Amino acid sequence: MGVLSKLYAYLYLRGFRVWASYRTQAVLTMLSWVLPVFTYYFTGTALGNQLVSKLGMGAGNYTSFFVVGLAFQGYVSSTIATVSQRLRNEQLYGTLEYYVLSPSGVLGFLVYSSIWGFALNSVSAAVILAVGAALGVRFLPSGMLAASMMIALLMISTFGIAAMSGAVVMVTKQGNPISFFFSTFTTLMGGVVFPAAALPWYLRYVSYGIPLTWALEGLRGALLYGEGLWELLPFIAVLAVFAAVTVPLGLLSYRLAFDRARRDGTLSQY
Repeated sequence: MGVLSKLYAYLYLRGFRVWASYRTQAVLTMLSWVLPVFTYYFTGTALGNQLVSKLGMGAGNYTSFFVVGLAFQGYVSSTIATVSQRLRNEQLYGTLEYYVLSPSGVLGFLVYSSIWGFALNSVSAAVILAVGAALGVRFLPSGMLAASMMIALLMISTFGIAAMSGAVVMVTKQGNPISFFFSTFTTLMGGVVFPAAALPWYLRYVSYGIPLTWALEGLRGALLYGEGLWELLPFIAVLAVFAAVTVPLGLLSYRLAFDRARRDGTLSQY
């Protein structure tokens, strides 16, 4: 079974067709992409000019700020939640062992599930950026190369964190602090809807320990101000370090969790 066949199976058959078959849920998911844009837009324009001015922004600048944040925040929170939820579902369905015995193996399940999460969130990002453009946000093409590199590094580091999240699910079955943190707190502490500098100093250090914080700072420089690779090299370097640390650590923890679950005979228990 080649790579293209696996991508077809995981992205189209197991991913898109299943997702699209639940039409009500698909519509609600798309609404969940769009509605927060308008929520923060009216907060920053009609209702919150004084609030955003305290952050050193005008209303128009704030719209640009949160549009980029909302567009790329899903690469972290939603992808990690998607991987852990898929693993959990296969445990409930009793089909996880079949994936392990398949040519893809347990690692293939992780990789292709992550690819589906990235694919879906790429659609989400495109929709949010399009809505932002309709609201007057101007994106500069001169920064696209730097933006593409940072998105790739963000995805790689997120894959490592998703592997850690999958490892926790494989062992604990329920209760995943990694998925909970990145699904719940990245909007608050990742610089998504307000700058990390606005946080109290003790939370600011937590924020700087999240790859998303650095990625969003760099992506705003690239997409909104047209900054290139040289100007954004510090952000690219930090993201490269995150990727170099999280991927080996994530794969190691995922493998150790799989070996433990198989040794204890709890791989498909729920």
